[in-house]
Amino acid sequence: MTTDSYWATKADEVMDALLTRIPENKLRPRLEPTRRAVELLGDPQKSYRVIHITGTNGKTTTTRIIERILRELGLRTGRFTSPHLVRLNERMAIDGEPVGDQQMAEIWADIEPILAMVDAELEAAGDTKLTFFEALAVLGFAIFADAPVDVLVLEVGMGGEWDSTNVADGDVAVFTPISIDHAERLGNTVAEIAKTKSGIIKPGAIVVSSAQPPEALAVIEAKTSAIAERIAVYGRDFEVLDVEPDSAGQRFSVKTLTSEYRDLFLPLHGEYQAENAALAISAVEAFFGASNRLFDDVLRVAIADSTSPGRLQVVSRDPLTILDAAHNPGGAEVLSRAMKKSFGSPETVCVISILNDKDAGALLEALDDTAKTFVITKSTSPRAIEVEELAAIAKRVFGEGRVRTASSALTAMTLARQLVSTGGAILVTGSITLVGDVLKNIQLNETEGEGDEE
Repeated sequence: MTTDSYWATKADEVMDALLTRIPENKLRPRLEPTRRAVELLGDPQKSYRVIHITGTNGKTTTTRIIERILRELGLRTGRFTSPHLVRLNERMAIDGEPVGDQQMAEIWADIEPILAMVDAELEAAGDTKLTFFEALAVLGFAIFADAPVDVLVLEVGMGGEWDSTNVADGDVAVFTPISIDHAERLGNTVAEIAKTKSGIIKPGAIVVSSAQPPEALAVIEAKTSAIAERIAVYGRDFEVLDVEPDSAGQRFSVKTLTSEYRDLFLPLHGEYQAENAALAISAVEAFFGASNRLFDDVLRVAIADSTSPGRLQVVSRDPLTILDAAHNPGGAEVLSRAMKKSFGSPETVCVISILNDKDAGALLEALDDTAKTFVITKSTSPRAIEVEELAAIAKRVFGEGRVRTASSALTAMTLARQLVSTGGAILVTGSITLVGDVLKNIQLNETEGEGDEE
């Protein structure tokens, strides 16, 4: 066994150990166990500055753009995102690169006794052990302290107030658009969800928010007025001035907290990505005090080098194949608009899987105008809706003639390639795990398979 394969195996063992815990979709609304674990480790999350990001859609892209700008400015960066598409390492990046297998395995070995101690304390008190995400957050904080990094760009797992990442105190609290998702845990109204998410606002922080529904913005502004320094809001304090899409992404200009930046190139599709970039730029300005304009050459390089895997990601041009991790109705609506504006509404075959805690009917309805044919499949997630069940919902939404089925991502993609017309497109969406399955198959170059259609 080579050294690389040895550490890859040890990194896989970290994932296996995490998977023995309560899964991350079963997040507990509690913060004390994570706080206890990091306290025993010497509070690694206090060894660097933090920009904290919450919201419903656009969190990961905004996080990645913020990190890329900070890195171009010469800071050593950490980036924590979730979920991963292919490997756990993706969630924890240092200077833009996923943490190495060896570092992840060694830090896990260091913190495992502390996690076991907290587990024992919890069980002695009649509570459950640290969950997958609680343990993962502790691992991430320790990895970034060990690096060490200057600043951590930190995406919440779910919500904000009781999310495990909230043991960190963000200098800047960033809000992407808020809509209904995870209602069973976050609240049944936009205002309730905004209240949970506004929990990341800490005393003295600067708040930077995208455009929000009025009821969400009212909650965020109230929390800001109570404890934070100030707030900047898209459309009032910063905004995209113009957007010109092209085949490689888009060019845009933006008014920010300090000035204007003209003719920036962003290699991401979808007009909303320009808004994410405007949010990210303004967050970085806020981080530095919002008193000085960023260097144009630095910003241009950073924006032009921004990536967001699984978000309107073009993985093939023949046929045009697009991966997008829209997994709730709000994300699907944005995706539908982007397919029109960025790709000119090609005749599309949509490969889709949806998890069982999502509003599948509403998500499918939002995609109605996006595709001619829908190939219903099931991702490798144990939470994925069974093919027959999801197909029945799809037939009610689209009509029976527009729906086909396939048992897996691999067979679904084979069937989609058979169905797509010349000049048409294949769109993969509905589940982050489905996008990850397709990316993994691409990486493994597994392009053969039989479509078990009906």
